[in-house]
Amino acid sequence: MSELKRVPDGIDTSVPSSARVYDYLLGGTDNSALDRMVAEKLLSVAPDARTVARATRAFLARAVRYAASQGIRQYVDLGAGLPTSPSVHEIARESVPDARVVYVDYDPLVKVRNDATFAADEGVITLRRDVRDPEAILGDPDLRAVVDFGEPVAVLLLGVLHFVSDDEGAHDIVAAWRGRMAPGSHVIISNLTADSDPEALARLAAATAGSPAESTFRSHDELARFFDGFTPVAPGLVPVQEWRPSPEEPAIGAKVVVEGGVGVLS
Repeated sequence: MSELKRVPDGIDTSVPSSARVYDYLLGGTDNSALDRMVAEKLLSVAPDARTVARATRAFLARAVRYAASQGIRQYVDLGAGLPTSPSVHEIARESVPDARVVYVDYDPLVKVRNDATFAADEGVITLRRDVRDPEAILGDPDLRAVVDFGEPVAVLLLGVLHFVSDDEGAHDIVAAWRGRMAPGSHVIISNLTADSDPEALARLAAATAGSPAESTFRSHDELARFFDGFTPVAPGLVPVQEWRPSPEEPAIGAKVVVEGGVGVLS
């Protein structure tokens, strides 16, 4: 595809979008030539980046299934990205048929595609909000109509916090949500790590500098701080492909390392 089909007003394809780059790595078609260029630059030094993207998505599925097995009936997916099947509500409803999900993303294309894809799904909405403004999200009446913060909720921050710098208050974002969550709530987080291949990180940084896809690479200890106040679920914070993998999932080694984990609020 040479360009995004039916690009809605307000969508700027002259800058790369993290949601659309990820969509390309997952094999989607909702991406522009520039998004594909950024993804291909990454793939040129880290050919396994597509495998890691898929491993991250598989981690999301396993983590949501775990949360659902613990009785979690409501989910907030921050930085949700473009629709990918199975989506969070589809996964959760495998064991919790009435699970409610709020997808949140700043990219207008995500809002357009989600509204079209999930229009018939009761209890599923999408908000166009910036993850860096948690108070605006938490105060949104549409979110409040779906999520009852008096009950446990699972908050997902999958592959989004590395797009928020420390100066922008990445750890404060998690703290703001933690402050509203009831005991028994879950947080599910994944993030690129500084332990990735240095050349791959340097190329990725150069390709995305000054764009919405610019990333902050954090050490394992820095990532562990996101779980302050939560009790880690075994095996803790590990490369996403190592978090409770199913027996049929092959082991992978990767130049680009994404760590993930699940925490429970006591």
